[in-house]
Amino acid sequence: MERRYASHPNEVKQFDTDRLRQEFHIPTLFTADKLELVLTHEDRLIIGGAYPVKQDVKLETDLKELGVSFFLERREIGAINVGGPGTIIVDGTEYDLNTKDCLYVGMGSKEVIFRSKDADKPAKFYLNSAPAHKEFPTAKTTLGEADSSALGSIQNSNDRTIHRFIHADGIQSSQLVMGMTQLKTGNMWNTMPAHVHPRRMEAYMYFDLPEDSVVIHLMGEPTETRHIVMRNEEAVISPSWSIHSGVGTSNYTFIWGMAGDNKIYSDMDAVAMKDLR
Repeated sequence: MERRYASHPNEVKQFDTDRLRQEFHIPTLFTADKLELVLTHEDRLIIGGAYPVKQDVKLETDLKELGVSFFLERREIGAINVGGPGTIIVDGTEYDLNTKDCLYVGMGSKEVIFRSKDADKPAKFYLNSAPAHKEFPTAKTTLGEADSSALGSIQNSNDRTIHRFIHADGIQSSQLVMGMTQLKTGNMWNTMPAHVHPRRMEAYMYFDLPEDSVVIHLMGEPTETRHIVMRNEEAVISPSWSIHSGVGTSNYTFIWGMAGDNKIYSDMDAVAMKDLR
């Protein structure tokens, strides 16, 4: 498991492109038959992916980094499938996930196994894990069952649908919040006008992006913005003091995950367009 430290905004102002990417960009989430994990000290969120192709993948890592005897001893995890049909086995119980289905696994679950139903169309499980203080039951929701709402407009190039999976009025968790935003054809902007939420950090994972397309992800303090070029199935860490917005060369989908002081999706501090620099 790779470790990333938290960064102060005054320090980030001095970063060049390479340093910015080293600190916040996660280029590799899916390696065949492996578990890829990155631990950020921003609210100690773990971001990663499980990609079972020819064999199962177990949720396991160097436990010294976490100070526990098994991965979910004091953690919870959310998994969203962005590949073909798959199965997650939690302490012997099987949960089938189609594309864009979500599974929450609560604190105390000892064995989590990721499996694909077809090696020619393998599942890809995108993962977010946060520290937990209370047990909540394992729960699944499909894209069709999610709490969804339409936002934006074609006039502003941000006509999109937001699907909330793990949140205060959906799947219950200790602190993890997860969902997905889908931009309609011809729309490129997400989360603009921008906002910050100093009480929670966030991570984005961009996907459904054509091979020759990119998303310019905007981050930084509202008056000190920076950008990171993102490609398909890559993730980015957003500290609580940073905006998190982007514009693509085509439409795309992204998964957002948050951890911090509360689970209130609408708890955010808006940034006026005139204040962005």
